[in-house]
Amino acid sequence: MKTRHKRLFLVLGVVAGVSVATALVLNAFRDNLTFFITPSEVMAKSEFPERRFRIGGLVEDGSVDRDPNSTRVTFEVTDTRKNVPVTYEGILPDLFREGQGVVVEGRINSEGVFEADNVMARHDEDYMPAEAQEAIERAGHPEDEVGDYY
Repeated sequence: MKTRHKRLFLVLGVVAGVSVATALVLNAFRDNLTFFITPSEVMAKSEFPERRFRIGGLVEDGSVDRDPNSTRVTFEVTDTRKNVPVTYEGILPDLFREGQGVVVEGRINSEGVFEADNVMARHDEDYMPAEAQEAIERAGHPEDEVGDYY
C-alpha cells in the first residue's frame, strides 16, 4: 500500500470518528433539552409530549395546599390568563410563596396535572425569569396567538 493510500485511510478514519462523536453529543444534548412554555400554551394543547418541559409564571394566590402528613404540595401556576395545576413532592425553596415568580420542571400526567420534580423560585426582589415575565406581559394581550413550542 502506498503512503498516499495510508494517508487517505487515516483521514477517512478521523472524519468517521469525529462524525460519530458529534452524533453522540448531539443525541445526548437533544435528550437533555428542556423546553419552557407558559400555562396558556399548556392549556392550548390537547396532547402533551412524553418529554420533560418547564412551565413558568406566578404562583396563584390562594392555590397552595400542603399535605400535613407528607411533603406533597399542590398549587397552580398562572400567566394571569390560564392556570395549570401542579403537584410537587419535596421541600420547596425558601422563597416560594403565593404571588411570586416560579419555574417548575416535570411532566403532565394523563389527568392534565403537571407533576413537578423540580421547583425554582426567584432569588431576589427584582428577579423573574425573562420567559415568565414575557408570558405575563403577553397574557395581557389576548389577541396574541399561542405558539407551538413542542
